[in-house]
Amino acid sequence: MTVEITQQFTFDAAHRLGVGGPENARIHGHSFYVDVTLRGEPGADGVLRDFGEIDAVLKEIRAQLDHRMLNDVEGLGAPTLENLARFIYAAANARLAEVARVKISRPTYGQSCVYEK
Repeated sequence: MTVEITQQFTFDAAHRLGVGGPENARIHGHSFYVDVTLRGEPGADGVLRDFGEIDAVLKEIRAQLDHRMLNDVEGLGAPTLENLARFIYAAANARLAEVARVKISRPTYGQSCVYEK
């Protein structure tokens, strides 16, 4: 039996982009919503991974991004949705091997990106 479990977190951050219109070149901010999904076979106790463990890892990732200038986050690259999804996936997967997918969205714009391996 394979199951998927998802933990969500949010963060607010600023960035500027070198693509798109002039509004993207100015420093501006967004609220980001992130779903981190783990996939695997639950143990004998019926649990894939304790949500407390997941939450602790995601709080550390959130601290790297929340109320930051994303252009200054080491290892992120250009602060696009695509790179943010990849960055969060890599950081979460380094501590939680079951990470299967990261979805990051900006609902006020109707935009999202999914990264999975």
